[in-house]
Parts: sequence; C-alpha cells; structure tokens
Amino acid sequence: MTSAPSPAAARPASAWTLAWRQAARDFRAGELRLLLVAVMLAVAALSAVGFFADRLNAGLARDARQMLGGDAIVASDQPAPADIAERARGLGLALAQTATFPSMGRAPDDKGGASRLVAVKSVTSGYPLRGRLTLSDTPGGAQRSVASAPAAGTVWVDAGVLDALQLKVGDALLLGDARLRIASVIVIEPDRGAGFISFAPRVMLNEADLPATGLVQPASRVTYRLAVAAPDGREAALREFVGWTEAQVKARQLRGMRIESLETGRPEMRQTLDRAQKFLNLVALLAALLAAVAVGIAARDFADRHLDDCAMLRVLGQPQRTIAAQYLLEFGIVGVLASVAGVLLGFAVHYVFVWLLAGLVDSALPAASAWPALFGIGVGFTLLMGFGLPPVLQLAQVPPLRVIRRDVGALKPASIAVLAAGAIGFAALLLAVSSDLTLGLIAVGGFAGAIAVFAALSWIAVQLLRRAVPESRAPRWLVLATRQIAARPAFAVLQVSALSVGLLALMLLVLLRTDLISSWRAATPADAPNRFVINIQPEQADAFQARLKAAGVARYDWFPMIRGRLVAVNGKPTSADDLQEERAKRLLDREFNLSHDATLPEHNTVTAGRWTPDEAGGLSVEEGLAETLHLKLGDTLRFDIAGIAAEGRITSLRKVDWGSMRANFFVMFPSAQMPDLPATYLTAFRAPVTPGFDNALSREFPNITAVDVSASLGQVQQVLDQVIRAVEFLFGFTLAAGLVVLFAAVTATREARAREFAVMRALGASARLLGQVQRAELLGVGALAGFLASVAAVAVGWALAKYVFQFSWNASPWVPLGGSLAGALLALAAGWWGLREVVSRPVIETLRRAAE
Repeated sequence: MTSAPSPAAARPASAWTLAWRQAARDFRAGELRLLLVAVMLAVAALSAVGFFADRLNAGLARDARQMLGGDAIVASDQPAPADIAERARGLGLALAQTATFPSMGRAPDDKGGASRLVAVKSVTSGYPLRGRLTLSDTPGGAQRSVASAPAAGTVWVDAGVLDALQLKVGDALLLGDARLRIASVIVIEPDRGAGFISFAPRVMLNEADLPATGLVQPASRVTYRLAVAAPDGREAALREFVGWTEAQVKARQLRGMRIESLETGRPEMRQTLDRAQKFLNLVALLAALLAAVAVGIAARDFADRHLDDCAMLRVLGQPQRTIAAQYLLEFGIVGVLASVAGVLLGFAVHYVFVWLLAGLVDSALPAASAWPALFGIGVGFTLLMGFGLPPVLQLAQVPPLRVIRRDVGALKPASIAVLAAGAIGFAALLLAVSSDLTLGLIAVGGFAGAIAVFAALSWIAVQLLRRAVPESRAPRWLVLATRQIAARPAFAVLQVSALSVGLLALMLLVLLRTDLISSWRAATPADAPNRFVINIQPEQADAFQARLKAAGVARYDWFPMIRGRLVAVNGKPTSADDLQEERAKRLLDREFNLSHDATLPEHNTVTAGRWTPDEAGGLSVEEGLAETLHLKLGDTLRFDIAGIAAEGRITSLRKVDWGSMRANFFVMFPSAQMPDLPATYLTAFRAPVTPGFDNALSREFPNITAVDVSASLGQVQQVLDQVIRAVEFLFGFTLAAGLVVLFAAVTATREARAREFAVMRALGASARLLGQVQRAELLGVGALAGFLASVAAVAVGWALAKYVFQFSWNASPWVPLGGSLAGALLALAAGWWGLREVVSRPVIETLRRAAE
C-alpha cells in the first residue's frame, strides 16, 4: 500500500518561486539582457542629471546668501533712511553697509602717475555678514580667508589695479583727495555681483576713509547696500524685517529702493546653469525615449520566444492567472534590478558632472536627496510596465492547441488603451524631468509625431517596393531582398520605424554636439571684444579709429551713444507710480543709452515690425524693455536728451543678447545722421596683445573711459567649455541607448529570417546569395530610416534651437544625404553583429527548431 503524498510535496510552487526560477533561466539564456541594458541606461542618464541638479540647486540656495553678502539686502541710490537700520537692530539682526561707485584710481607721480577706472567699494566693520573674502599679499601668492573690512588708511585691490598702475602691495594709491596704502590683493569677493561697473577692477576701503576722498557728492551715482543677517533660529525676525521694509518702500514711495532676494545674487551664473541643465535634460530625455523603444521591441521578441513554453504550461494545467502573475513578478524583479543598477550608475556618473563643472559653485555641494533615486526607479518601472509588459501578458492567453498547431496563439498588437496608458504615464514623467515645458513638449511631442510619420511613410514605401524592382531585369539578390521586405509588411514597418527613431535621436545628438553647441559658443566667441571705451568725443572719432587700425584692430563695434530719459508714451507723461514692477520703475528713474545707425547691428535680430534704413521718426526697441514697460509696435515715445525733445514711433522690436560682449542699446533710431542730438561714441573691440596698449590709449585720449572685460569674458568662456564637456559626457549614454535600439530593431526578426533562409538554402540557394540578400535588405531599410530620421532631426533641432535655447540655427542641406548613408551603414553593422549566425546556421537545426 502506497502512502499518501505529504501536503508539502503536493503543494504547487507559488508564483514568486516560479517567477524567480523563470527570471534566472531567462537571464542565463540571455533573453533579459537587452531589457536590462535599455532600462539601466535610461535610469542612469535621468538619475545622473537628477542627482546633479538636486545638489546644484541645494548648493546655490546655500551659497546665494554669500553671493548677496547677507540674508537680505536693501539696495538704493541714496543712503537708506535711518529708521530702516534701527528697525533691523531692534529685531536683533546684524548689519553691514556698503557704497559702490566708479572712479579713477591713480598712481603717485613718482610711480609713473598712471590712472585707471576702478570700482570703489566702501564697507563697514561688520562686512561681510555672510561668506568670506580671499586675499593674498602678492598676485598669485599664498591665499588667506578673512571676514573683515580693510583697516583705516588702507585699501584692498584687484590684481588688475596693480598691473594697470604698475604698483605693488605696500605702495600708495591716490583715490580722489586721499592717499591710501595698498595692503592686500583681492582674490575672491563673494558678493561682487554683476553689472557693467563690476567689470572694472575693485578697490575696497574702510567706510571711515570715504569722506577724505571727496568722491561722493550730491549728484554722484552711488549704489548703497544695507545688508542684514539673522542669527540662527531668528529667521522669523528676518521675514518680519523684509515685510516691514517692503511696506515702507511702498507707503513712503522711496524711489530707487528695492529688496534683493536670493535669486538676484548671481543672475548671470544662474542663467548659464539653467541653460546647461536644459542641455543635460535634453540628452537624458533622448536616452529615455530610446530606451522606451528598445524595451518595447525587446519585450515583444521575449514574448514571441515564450509562446510555445506557455502553451505547454496550459496543457499541463497551469491556470492563466498563475502564468500572468509569474511574468508580472518576473518583470518586477527585472525592473528592480535594472532600476537599482541604473540609479547606482547614475549616482557614480553625477560625480563626473560635478568634476567637469567644478568652479561654477565655489564650495562643496551639499549631499543629494533621495528624490532622484526614487524618480529613477519610477522611470524604470514605468518603462517596463508601460512598454514591456503588454505583449508579455498575452502569454497567459496562449491556447493549449498551439502545442500541435503553431499557426494559432500568435501575439496580437497591444490594445490602444494599454499603449496609450503607458505612453501617457511615461510622457508625464519625461515632462516632469525636463523642468522646462517647452523642452519637454518639443522632445516628447516631436518623437511621438515622428513615430506616426515614420510608420505611415514606411508602409507606403513597402507597398511601392514590389513595383519599383522589376523581376525580369533586376539581379536575383535584389529581387529576393525586396520580396523579403514586402512579404512581411508589418515587420518591415516596425523595423523601419524603430530604426528611424534610434537614428533620429543619434542625429539629433550629432546636431546638438556640433551645430547647436557651435551656435551657443558663437554667442561669446574666443575673439569676442574684451575692451569697452566710452566718452569718445565727436572730434576725436577719426583719430581714435585711426589709432585702432594702426594697432592692428580691424574689427570693432562703433556707435554713437546718446543719454536720454523717457518722458512720455503716446503723448502721456511717464510716471513710475503707474507701473507695478520694480524694474520698470527703476528704468523710468534713469537715463537710457540710445544710439542711431541706418544699418541693423549684425548681432541683433528683428522679432517684430521692420527695420527701415533712414526711416524718419522711426524707433527700434529691445523686446525685453518693451515687455517690461508694456510698449508695442506703433507706440510713440518722447525722450528728453539734454533738454532737447526727441520723439519717434516704434517700428520694430529687436532681440538683444546681453551676454554677447558686444555693444548693445535699449533704443535705436534707424538713421545714419542725427546732428541735432548731443552724442559721444562707444566702441567695443578685441585689444591687441601689445604691452602698454591701454596706457598709451589713455594718454593719447585722456578723457575716455576704458573698461577691460578680459577676466569676465574668460570666466564666461570657461563656464561654457565646462558645460559643453558635461553634455558630451552624457552624450555617451544616449549613444549607447541608440545603439541598443538599432540592435533590437535589426534582430527582432532573427528567427523569422532564419526559417526563411533555411527554406531557401534547402531549395538550393547559396550562402553567398543569402548574404547578398541580407546586406541589401539591411542597407535599404537603413537608408530609408536614415533619410526619414535626418529630416525629422532637422525639424526637431530647429524647434529646440529657436524655442528652447534661443539660437539662430539652420541645418546643412547635406544632412538628409548624410543621414541616409549613416543609417545604411549602422543598420548593416548592427545586422552583421546580430544576424551573423543566421546565414551560417545549419539548415536541419533551423528546421528542427521550427518544428519543435
């Protein structure tokens, strides 16, 4: 008598156990590797950018207070009322005051008597409230960090002052009526900020020495800054002070006074970093989009290989629910492994970004939060569940009859609802990570539209293919290749569409790497002007230009400069009280730099209206100014220019790149001559390397003001180079994702090709003929995909350049031809690697596999 089986032996294996076993078998067989690689690359690219952006934003928020010189700043063109400072002291806040203005620094006569425009800054004893200055005793010497003001009777200066005036530490510097001793060289001034006067080298002195200079007079243009800082735990007092001060400014109508926030600490660096993050986000988005295509193709191929296994499981009594749960859990395991590996890889990669962009943030970045890791894992699961799981879940519906009839139970296209749900979820994640709605919509929408166009055009091409190749006259290999494609129209459309998407991303990356980055670099080229000279008198114009040409300066900007105040719009006198925005009020309180020329400056572009040379009564306004002051085409503006009324109608709006290091103006008259208006001249040029050029120019034209922007220009170009290196590094990730898509698309029909080639070899076809057929098919499909992808890449690249990065860019007409050639060669290479054993596989082995 046999004993009954124990309950443990009779209990069927759980879905978890089956999923683990199935995942282990599939991984050993290599059927999950493509899925793992695609998901891991997407998660790594997105999480690397996410970790870097997270740490960078945290570091900027922390360092912004140092860049401001305090927790909050009250800035004005007059000393702040005494009750504002008293209010800050009453709330327990620390105070420091500074006054900044341009002046001429001079060397003593026994040291040559040279002079130089400098940016004078007087500071109180509490300066700086946040951050520390870095000083040295000699230019390039040992550095030390201090948090104090210069001692009375001494100054700290930039190295440029010593070089221009031929002085050294310990020498005297003449500043107005005062004679002060140079005590140290300024290496880093954290709250330096931006602005035209910041280009001039700094001279910092104690506030107690300012009256002795005699430089500050009632009409002087001085910027006063009252900095406040809250002790730890007293943030509420700071908020109370800011709110009270803003209310006082509004109630008492304190013109020219404003409260500066953290965001205004380093706007020029914030703009550069924002553009850098857009580039990085774009490359990461392309990697994720490519991974989605690769996952979809690989998952369908995976499901196709498991059809027979699932049919056998159904015969053995396995319920559909168990089969579905088994594959759902298997993909969950794969998602966890791939996502975690991608997050770890991305965390390691983001340190490369930190290294490549070293110097954009002065000190060590804070630790990253957990959000980028969670987001990366979410992207990985969305990729697998949205694009990989739908075809795999069909395995649970395979009928047992497939064991004896292979023509039943084939995979069906996933339902539109399932695909739409996955695509919408994934698109929402990508739009979230893009951090720029326009960038996300162009990238995601461009790819979605391109896929639809690729599918439609490839279907038309397949239908026309049979008619295009006559059987009677074409070579046998070409006829067989075209018949192979036409016999599988659905596979051909899938293959061309997938190849086109992969090539679209690769070509877009190439255009990004070359043309778009070149356009960005062209905004501040290596030969950009590094000298600005103002106050050139009309009678000096010819002599000054002749002096430049004699020094070898062939290219330079040359414009008349007119100082005028906007006094009326459409006949109505202007009033700052009519405007809400603080910047708009400040613009009305100051004089504009106006100019005139019959020719539109080559570095400006007209965005609305029309520039008409020598148009009587016409005006061209910078679009940012028009937006701030609510101006539009057709408005009439009246300016007060040294007591002379000048009026004109806005006939065009211009886009001006203020970071281009070129001469730019808010308002221009499109006229070559305006003799009735008082004007001086401004020029911007690249100075020759001749020693003493600046000093000789100042001696020959002593009334001019020359500003050396070499240091700032060098910093901008260094930052640009660092950002481009980071983009190029991430380029490697997306390139790898694109190659994965190409490989997946080419090998998706491997088994079908193997069966067809086996039948043809059994009927007498030679291996040489089959190799020709395969190469012709791959070259044709790749060329078509490359052409479609290149046209789409030009369209998407143009949209990105215009609407996201705001560059002027036109693609080369050779791009479609180059794209076709590249597509053909890449498809051939991927096919050779993925399909190399199809032609050489023994016929009997292929037929036996098909019969099993």
